[in-house]
Amino acid sequence: MLRFTRPLFNVAKRSTGITGLKVHPNPLPELVKTYQTTLSVLSSIPETSVYRQGVEALTRHRLGVVEAANGDIAAVESQLKDGQIEETLDIASDELSLASKMLEWKAWEPLQETPAPGQWTYQGETTTASSST
Repeated sequence: MLRFTRPLFNVAKRSTGITGLKVHPNPLPELVKTYQTTLSVLSSIPETSVYRQGVEALTRHRLGVVEAANGDIAAVESQLKDGQIEETLDIASDELSLASKMLEWKAWEPLQETPAPGQWTYQGETTTASSST
């Protein structure tokens, strides 16, 4: 199997083949930085938040994969299975953006207004905003 070094990989790859998604000149350091920033934002969300727990676990796993690859872009792409590294970077940036919005929205706090009766009833089951029965 042919493994590209970073300079050779960048010379060989001129396009992602995806409209609007350009080839990143040095994606792995940028991906590490994005994952670390996401973890920093998530640390401001309460530990009991299900959103924080899920995204933090996923981000830590992905960061571990990137750091263990030692600069091997092909290894990162095959282990993360998100397509091209630029797509993975795009997904990570979107998650960082969402984490910042979740922090702003304080989605873990109780609702400000009591929901109307029957609002949380689906197919005969009654649920609440924080749990289901």
